[in-house]
Amino acid sequence: MRFPFSGLFCLALLAISTLSPSTHGETLPNTDTLEMQGDVAMQLVDNVDAFLLRELERSVDRREEHWQRDRSSWATHQESIKGQRARLSSILGIRDARVAPQAPNILSANTQTVRIGHGTGFDVFVIRWTSFGHVTGEGLMLDPTSKAWANVIAIPDCEWTPEQLVGLSPGVEREMQYARRLAESGCRVYVPMLINRQRKQFDWGPRPAPDITNREMLYRSAYELGRGLIGYEIQKVLSLVDYAATQDLPIGIIGWGEGGLIALYSSAVDERIDSTCVSGYFDSRQNAWQEPLDRNVFGLLEQFGDAELATMILPRQLLIEAAAGPVADFPGNGGGPARLRSPELESVQAEMDRAKSLVTPLSTENFKLLKSGNDGQGNGGSSVALTAFCEGLDGKLNNDTGQPPQSSQLPDAAARHRRQMREIDEHSQAVLRKSGAVRAEFMKGLNTSSEDAYNQSVEDYRRHFYNEVIGRFDHELAAPAPRSRRIYETEHWRGYEVVLDVFDGVFAYGILILPKDLKEGERRPVVVCQHGLEGRPQDTVGIQSAHYYSGFAGELAKRGYITFSPQNLYIGYDRFRTLQRKSYLLKKTLFSTITPQHQQIIHWLKTLPYVDDDRIAFYGLSYGGKTAMRVPAILTDYCLSICSADFNEWVDKNASTHNPRSYVWSGEYEIFEFDLGSTFNYAEMAALIAPRPFMVERGHDDGVADDWTVGWEFGKVRNLYASRLKLPERCEIEWFDGPHKINGVKTYEFLDRQLQWNSKTHTNRTD
Repeated sequence: MRFPFSGLFCLALLAISTLSPSTHGETLPNTDTLEMQGDVAMQLVDNVDAFLLRELERSVDRREEHWQRDRSSWATHQESIKGQRARLSSILGIRDARVAPQAPNILSANTQTVRIGHGTGFDVFVIRWTSFGHVTGEGLMLDPTSKAWANVIAIPDCEWTPEQLVGLSPGVEREMQYARRLAESGCRVYVPMLINRQRKQFDWGPRPAPDITNREMLYRSAYELGRGLIGYEIQKVLSLVDYAATQDLPIGIIGWGEGGLIALYSSAVDERIDSTCVSGYFDSRQNAWQEPLDRNVFGLLEQFGDAELATMILPRQLLIEAAAGPVADFPGNGGGPARLRSPELESVQAEMDRAKSLVTPLSTENFKLLKSGNDGQGNGGSSVALTAFCEGLDGKLNNDTGQPPQSSQLPDAAARHRRQMREIDEHSQAVLRKSGAVRAEFMKGLNTSSEDAYNQSVEDYRRHFYNEVIGRFDHELAAPAPRSRRIYETEHWRGYEVVLDVFDGVFAYGILILPKDLKEGERRPVVVCQHGLEGRPQDTVGIQSAHYYSGFAGELAKRGYITFSPQNLYIGYDRFRTLQRKSYLLKKTLFSTITPQHQQIIHWLKTLPYVDDDRIAFYGLSYGGKTAMRVPAILTDYCLSICSADFNEWVDKNASTHNPRSYVWSGEYEIFEFDLGSTFNYAEMAALIAPRPFMVERGHDDGVADDWTVGWEFGKVRNLYASRLKLPERCEIEWFDGPHKINGVKTYEFLDRQLQWNSKTHTNRTD
């Protein structure tokens, strides 16, 4: 959630918070002098960005570690990559059972006729078919007037309607109307429609349509639920394949632009497609983070680039047409800024060469590069490509008649698009409604018979959360090489900026506050105080005005606690959000980097002679509350966690198009995490923190969520602690009459009690 103040005040506050108080040059013992100047927070973001770009490049060479290819024959190769085919289907979100194979329904355009048009040697029909759940596909069927010799699925770019690809409506050049040309040659051609990237068209629900593309809008809910718009559209295509496979005819699939993407993925996951032609899309995917957000696939580049997808299609025919692809720029506004660029011939050739090297010495004679134009930047769907495509289906391409089809009445394309969007959204919402039961089944392995039994049983879930949901970097922590400088001094405490190395250019940065009454040999509890969105450690200490933080790091230091306020990565608006987009492709998230930063902070804190290793607590506000749900769930060195101004029914908050407070309506396009719907909502994350103490701080006027959704989710946590684990004293919630802020009343009492610290006398309870 964004904090409730104006943009101008936010910018002013950020400007103030970058100004350091006078520096006295004093460093902490056993640390070097911190020499960094300027905006350290943004330097951190820059360094992490460089790190992620390196990881993206390294991913190419690392992919084969996940494959166990048997190249002794194509048959053994296909058998050896079954795991990859299943993995690809999973991350694409192909999870919902399709209906039994059935012929598409032919719809009447009016009361007079079923056929809506005809071309040279074919008739045109409007079709609809059920794919999965209550989701249908819609489009056109071009049925040859003579016996068909192949079934072909011709997928348009998402900005084209089926009618345009056929030539019934203007908008697609005659030489690119590959659906029409294949029908003229005797193929039965199915032309499904895709959701487009127009904006502000999601016109139902509790709020006005946000200024994001239709495809991103549908992607958001689906992604949180382990699905994806790409997966939904592949399912629609594969339903046509299901029906086509009941006939004794070869099956082909061809697409340009977004249609090429769907064609490539569909053929990679389904071995029944005999011939595939991908036009204006095939390329290296290292810059996929710059493409429209609806193309995001969690963990794609961990195992798959376009070259790897190609090896899943071979030895079936795979034609790559180097042609000009869609070119567009998408401003951020309320969604993810993005761009589409045409694949360059040299890059297409390099990706194909890499694919061939992956399956050497197997023959790749059916894997061909076809150029449209001398530079591979001509129109897609060229005669050269279509000729080879037909030959792969044991047929022949006829000469282009150049005659546009005639139509009696065209379907209402806008109404069809709205209908298709609504069906997809309603399916995602149905998955959301069932997700609680799915998570309960997932978590049923927890053993609550005793605290020891629980600690043993929760460990597998913790590993799954880190490895499969958050994402874990396999990098050893570097030596911390601590650097420090004193920047604050008050009546009660001193504050020091601290920088620690983490790994590969990534560092951790924060402010350590030491009470002045620390005695030699004394070991005190530490509270790690985490800022929120667009915040800085300086905001938490109470020197500068940031009223929602209530100066909690400084206030706790006045109460005798040692505090450390880390800089987290969620600062810089789109700058940090691109870190998330790069991370996604690697099967990582922002918290994949944030977690080892915290691990290094904990390791370093434990080296300080005045820190009690067993009493390091976490307390975070807003986005820091998101951190409070994730990092302590992984790092058990945090002895307790307090989530302030964030705890709620998190999956609904991200996936619902009925909840007016949902993130689907907002500009936080980085917030969505893949497949939380079937794994970890906030109650399940809290279960990973248990049996350690856990607390929620909640203001009634906090716009993050409604009280009843907070209470609903917290009730599950309270039941775990109080009823099943019999540890009611370790789990609390404070409801207070106030807004999105640190209240610092019951939470401070909770810290005193759980950390065995007396804030009034500054003594350990055991003293």
